Amino acid sequence: MSIHKQKVSIEHKYRGSIAFPETIEAKDIFFTVKQSYANHEKMGIHLIFSKSKLQKLKKYQKGSSETELLNLDFYIELGEILNFNTQDAQKLKNSILLTNDTAHSSFNITKRLKLINKQHKSKAIKSYLFWDIENFSSISSIFNDIIEPYNIEDKNIFLAANPDSLYLKKAEWEANLYDYGKTLHSFSFVKCDHGKNVADDVLLNNFQELRLKGSNVFILTFDRELKERFTEVTHPSNNLFILAT
Repeated sequence: MSIHKQKVSIEHKYRGSIAFPETIEAKDIFFTVKQSYANHEKMGIHLIFSKSKLQKLKKYQKGSSETELLNLDFYIELGEILNFNTQDAQKLKNSILLTNDTAHSSFNITKRLKLINKQHKSKAIKSYLFWDIENFSSISSIFNDIIEPYNIEDKNIFLAANPDSLYLKKAEWEANLYDYGKTLHSFSFVKCDHGKNVADDVLLNNFQELRLKGSNVFILTFDRELKERFTEVTHPSNNLFILAT
Protein backbone atom coordinates (compact mmCIF):
# COMPACT_ATOMS: atom_id res chain seq x y z
CA MET A 1 0.00 0.00 0.00
CA SER A 2 1.48 3.35 -1.05
CA ILE A 3 1.72 6.09 1.56
CA HIS A 4 0.50 9.54 0.57
CA LYS A 5 3.11 12.23 1.10
CA GLN A 6 2.51 15.95 1.52
CA LYS A 7 4.77 18.35 -0.35
CA VAL A 8 6.68 20.82 1.82
CA SER A 9 7.07 24.21 0.13
CA ILE A 10 8.31 27.48 1.60
CA GLU A 11 7.62 30.68 -0.35
CA HIS A 12 6.65 28.59 -3.39
CA LYS A 13 9.96 26.68 -3.28
CA TYR A 14 9.66 22.90 -3.00
CA ARG A 15 11.79 21.53 -0.15
CA GLY A 16 10.69 17.90 0.03
CA SER A 17 7.80 15.58 0.90
CA ILE A 18 6.66 14.02 4.14
CA ALA A 19 4.18 11.35 5.25
CA PHE A 20 1.77 12.40 7.99
CA PRO A 21 1.53 10.22 11.10
CA GLU A 22 -1.96 9.06 12.06
CA THR A 23 -2.40 11.57 14.88
CA ILE A 24 -5.00 14.31 15.25
CA GLU A 25 -2.25 16.87 15.83
CA ALA A 26 -0.27 16.16 12.64
CA LYS A 27 -1.90 18.78 10.41
CA ASP A 28 -1.62 21.50 13.06
CA ILE A 29 2.05 20.62 13.61
CA PHE A 30 2.73 20.72 9.89
CA PHE A 31 1.22 24.16 9.34
CA THR A 32 2.55 25.63 12.61
CA VAL A 33 6.10 24.51 11.85
CA LYS A 34 5.91 25.71 8.25
CA GLN A 35 4.56 29.12 9.28
CA SER A 36 7.11 29.58 12.07
CA TYR A 37 9.96 28.59 9.78
CA ALA A 38 8.79 30.93 7.00
CA ASN A 39 8.52 33.79 9.53
CA HIS A 40 12.06 33.11 10.82
CA GLU A 41 10.72 32.43 14.30
CA LYS A 42 12.55 30.38 16.92
CA MET A 43 12.08 26.68 16.21
CA GLY A 44 11.64 24.22 19.04
CA ILE A 45 9.41 21.68 20.73
CA HIS A 46 7.36 24.53 22.18
CA LEU A 47 5.69 24.55 18.75
CA ILE A 48 4.21 21.08 19.31
CA PHE A 49 3.86 20.72 23.09
CA SER A 50 2.62 23.10 25.78
CA LYS A 51 4.65 23.67 28.97
CA SER A 52 2.21 21.54 30.95
CA LYS A 53 2.48 18.71 28.41
CA LEU A 54 6.26 18.82 28.55
CA GLN A 55 6.09 18.46 32.33
CA LYS A 56 3.81 15.43 32.02
CA LEU A 57 6.18 13.78 29.52
CA LYS A 58 8.87 13.65 32.19
CA LYS A 59 6.86 10.82 33.78
CA TYR A 60 5.61 7.56 32.32
CA GLN A 61 2.38 7.99 30.36
CA LYS A 62 -0.21 5.27 29.83
CA GLY A 63 0.21 3.93 26.30
CA SER A 64 3.96 4.67 26.33
CA SER A 65 3.42 8.16 24.84
CA GLU A 66 2.99 6.57 21.39
CA THR A 67 1.15 9.58 19.96
CA GLU A 68 3.69 12.03 21.33
CA LEU A 69 6.57 9.98 19.89
CA LEU A 70 4.89 9.90 16.48
CA ASN A 71 4.50 13.68 16.60
CA LEU A 72 8.13 14.11 17.66
CA ASP A 73 9.34 11.92 14.78
CA PHE A 74 7.19 14.00 12.43
CA TYR A 75 8.70 17.25 13.75
CA ILE A 76 12.24 15.83 13.53
CA GLU A 77 11.66 14.77 9.92
CA LEU A 78 10.37 18.27 9.10
CA GLY A 79 13.59 19.58 10.61
CA GLU A 80 15.61 17.34 8.29
CA ILE A 81 13.66 18.59 5.28
CA LEU A 82 13.82 22.29 6.20
CA ASN A 83 17.28 22.06 7.75
CA PHE A 84 16.54 23.44 11.20
CA ASN A 85 17.96 22.17 14.50
CA THR A 86 15.88 19.50 16.23
CA GLN A 87 18.30 18.65 19.04
CA ASP A 88 15.72 19.51 21.71
CA ALA A 89 13.21 17.15 20.08
CA GLN A 90 15.79 14.36 19.85
CA LYS A 91 16.65 14.88 23.52
CA LEU A 92 12.98 14.73 24.53
CA LYS A 93 12.42 11.60 22.43
CA ASN A 94 15.35 9.82 24.07
CA SER A 95 14.09 10.90 27.50
CA ILE A 96 10.61 9.48 26.80
CA LEU A 97 12.07 6.21 25.50
CA LEU A 98 14.30 5.90 28.57
CA THR A 99 11.32 6.55 30.84
CA ASN A 100 9.35 3.89 28.94
CA ASP A 101 12.20 1.39 29.22
CA THR A 102 12.53 1.98 32.96
CA ALA A 103 8.79 1.53 33.47
CA HIS A 104 8.43 -1.51 31.24
CA SER A 105 11.49 -3.28 32.64
CA SER A 106 9.73 -3.45 36.02
CA PHE A 107 7.15 -5.81 34.47
CA ASN A 108 7.47 -9.46 33.63
CA ILE A 109 7.39 -9.38 29.82
CA THR A 110 5.76 -12.80 29.58
CA LYS A 111 2.66 -11.42 31.30
CA ARG A 112 2.42 -8.71 28.66
CA LEU A 113 2.95 -10.79 25.52
CA LYS A 114 -0.20 -10.83 23.44
CA LEU A 115 -1.09 -13.23 20.61
CA ILE A 116 -2.61 -10.98 17.95
CA ASN A 117 -3.24 -12.97 14.78
CA LYS A 118 -5.46 -15.74 16.16
CA GLN A 119 -7.51 -16.73 19.19
CA HIS A 120 -5.37 -19.68 20.32
CA LYS A 121 -1.70 -20.50 19.92
CA SER A 122 -0.95 -23.26 17.41
CA LYS A 123 1.97 -25.71 17.37
CA ALA A 124 5.30 -24.09 16.44
CA ILE A 125 8.63 -25.66 15.56
CA LYS A 126 10.91 -22.63 15.84
CA SER A 127 10.85 -19.15 17.36
CA TYR A 128 12.03 -15.83 15.92
CA LEU A 129 12.52 -12.40 17.44
CA PHE A 130 12.27 -9.10 15.55
CA TRP A 131 13.64 -6.54 17.95
CA ASP A 132 13.22 -2.78 17.68
CA ILE A 133 16.16 -2.18 20.01
CA GLU A 134 15.99 1.59 19.50
CA ASN A 135 12.61 1.68 21.21
CA PHE A 136 12.89 -1.28 23.54
CA SER A 137 16.30 -1.85 25.08
CA SER A 138 15.41 -3.69 28.30
CA ILE A 139 17.88 -6.42 27.39
CA SER A 140 17.80 -8.46 30.61
CA SER A 141 14.00 -8.78 30.49
CA ILE A 142 14.10 -9.87 26.85
CA PHE A 143 16.65 -12.61 27.54
CA ASN A 144 15.00 -13.81 30.75
CA ASP A 145 11.39 -13.76 29.50
CA ILE A 146 11.63 -14.50 25.76
CA ILE A 147 14.98 -15.55 24.29
CA GLU A 148 15.92 -18.16 26.90
CA PRO A 149 12.46 -19.69 27.61
CA TYR A 150 11.74 -20.07 23.90
CA ASN A 151 15.30 -21.17 23.03
CA ILE A 152 15.59 -18.60 20.25
CA GLU A 153 18.80 -19.14 18.31
CA ASP A 154 21.08 -16.18 17.66
CA LYS A 155 20.55 -16.49 13.90
CA ASN A 156 16.80 -16.13 14.44
CA ILE A 157 17.11 -12.80 16.26
CA PHE A 158 16.87 -9.72 14.04
CA LEU A 159 17.79 -6.20 15.15
CA ALA A 160 18.12 -2.86 13.36
CA ALA A 161 19.17 0.62 14.46
CA ASN A 162 19.88 3.92 12.74
CA PRO A 163 23.26 5.67 13.09
CA ASP A 164 22.02 8.24 15.64
CA SER A 165 20.62 5.63 18.01
CA LEU A 166 23.68 3.45 17.52
CA TYR A 167 25.96 6.36 18.40
CA LEU A 168 23.96 7.23 21.51
CA LYS A 169 23.26 3.76 22.88
CA LYS A 170 25.74 1.26 21.42
CA ALA A 171 27.99 1.22 24.50
CA GLU A 172 24.97 0.67 26.78
CA TRP A 173 23.56 -2.10 24.58
CA GLU A 174 26.90 -3.87 24.27
CA ALA A 175 27.51 -3.68 28.03
CA ASN A 176 24.13 -5.27 28.76
CA LEU A 177 24.57 -7.92 26.07
CA TYR A 178 28.00 -8.77 27.49
CA ASP A 179 26.26 -10.17 30.59
CA TYR A 180 24.82 -12.85 28.32
CA GLY A 181 28.02 -13.47 26.38
CA LYS A 182 26.68 -11.65 23.32
CA THR A 183 27.36 -8.58 21.17
CA LEU A 184 25.12 -6.86 18.65
CA HIS A 185 26.80 -8.87 15.93
CA SER A 186 25.95 -12.17 17.61
CA PHE A 187 22.58 -11.65 15.93
CA SER A 188 21.31 -10.58 12.51
CA PHE A 189 22.02 -6.92 13.20
CA VAL A 190 21.71 -4.19 10.57
CA LYS A 191 22.95 -0.64 10.87
CA CYS A 192 20.47 1.11 8.63
CA ASP A 193 20.19 4.57 7.10
CA HIS A 194 18.79 7.74 8.60
CA GLY A 195 15.09 8.50 8.31
CA LYS A 196 11.77 7.76 9.94
CA ASN A 197 10.72 4.08 9.90
CA VAL A 198 13.91 2.90 8.17
CA ALA A 199 14.75 0.44 10.97
CA ASP A 200 11.13 -0.74 10.93
CA ASP A 201 11.31 -1.41 7.19
CA VAL A 202 14.50 -3.44 7.66
CA LEU A 203 12.86 -5.68 10.26
CA LEU A 204 9.74 -6.13 8.16
CA ASN A 205 11.83 -7.00 5.09
CA ASN A 206 13.80 -9.56 7.14
CA PHE A 207 10.51 -11.13 8.18
CA GLN A 208 9.04 -11.24 4.67
CA GLU A 209 12.19 -12.73 3.15
CA LEU A 210 12.12 -15.64 5.61
CA ARG A 211 8.57 -16.67 4.53
CA LEU A 212 8.01 -18.22 7.94
CA LYS A 213 5.34 -20.86 8.59
CA GLY A 214 4.47 -22.67 11.80
CA SER A 215 6.69 -20.45 13.94
CA ASN A 216 6.47 -18.32 17.05
CA VAL A 217 7.20 -14.75 15.98
CA PHE A 218 7.90 -12.12 18.64
CA ILE A 219 7.69 -8.44 17.69
CA LEU A 220 9.31 -6.22 20.31
CA THR A 221 8.35 -2.65 19.55
CA PHE A 222 6.11 0.10 20.87
CA ASP A 223 5.43 1.21 17.29
CA ARG A 224 1.74 0.56 16.58
CA GLU A 225 2.17 0.83 12.81
CA LEU A 226 4.96 -1.76 12.74
CA LYS A 227 2.80 -4.22 14.70
CA GLU A 228 0.00 -3.74 12.15
CA ARG A 229 2.35 -4.23 9.20
CA PHE A 230 3.65 -7.53 10.60
CA THR A 231 0.07 -8.71 11.20
CA GLU A 232 -0.88 -7.98 7.59
CA VAL A 233 1.88 -10.11 6.07
CA THR A 234 2.27 -13.01 8.50
CA HIS A 235 1.23 -16.53 7.47
CA PRO A 236 -1.81 -17.78 9.44
CA SER A 237 0.15 -20.79 10.73
CA ASN A 238 2.48 -18.48 12.69
CA ASN A 239 1.87 -17.35 16.25
CA LEU A 240 2.48 -13.60 16.19
CA PHE A 241 3.17 -12.07 19.59
CA ILE A 242 3.48 -8.38 20.43
CA LEU A 243 4.20 -6.53 23.64
CA ALA A 244 0.95 -5.07 24.93
CA THR A 245 1.33 -1.54 26.31
